[in-house]
Amino acid sequence: MTTTKTMTKRIFLAAILGIALCMTAGAAKPKLYKLAVKDADGQTVSLSRYKGRVLLIVNTATRCGFTPQYTELEKLYEDFHEEGLDILDFPCNQFGQQAPGTIGEITQFCTANYGTQFAQFDKIDVNGPDASPLFVYLKSQKPFSGFGDTEQGRMMHQMLQRGNPDYCKNPDIKWNFTKFLVDRKGNVVARFEPTADMQAVAEAVRQLIKK
Repeated sequence: MTTTKTMTKRIFLAAILGIALCMTAGAAKPKLYKLAVKDADGQTVSLSRYKGRVLLIVNTATRCGFTPQYTELEKLYEDFHEEGLDILDFPCNQFGQQAPGTIGEITQFCTANYGTQFAQFDKIDVNGPDASPLFVYLKSQKPFSGFGDTEQGRMMHQMLQRGNPDYCKNPDIKWNFTKFLVDRKGNVVARFEPTADMQAVAEAVRQLIKK
């Protein structure tokens, strides 16, 4: 009788532990796939459609010194799209008002000048009270960690420090063409500031695609 009670107790405890583990695993699932964004036509798009894909998520502008990075982004897309890469382009006018015009005008500019084929979404804010929930989440996963020790990085640091000496102490997006790399399970694995070498970005994408 005692043995039966002991076995029953063990089975009960194992079941409780199993439920707890399942609940923990469920809670640990990336939030990214629960989010939704607006596409260039204003239609709601659930990011769950990108499950199983490697993502490079970028806030962009058409009149920025970093705008020529569209060329390298398009090459990345062409090189790795069939192997599982998607690039999500979010125009943002918060930095020097360098993304003026309607989303239609921006899309036309990008396709005419850079031949972009990857997905472009509606204009958003990435910082402040109206920031896109997607970018709020991305920033929470990968805060700002510096522009790097390059001439361009030092220039960006000096420019932003003049406006806000403590700019580097918050996770905000600092400028156009900040990039977040997301793995096939929805985990945010890297953040690249606009000053990051695009070859380094390409190599990080390549390594993630191979996994």
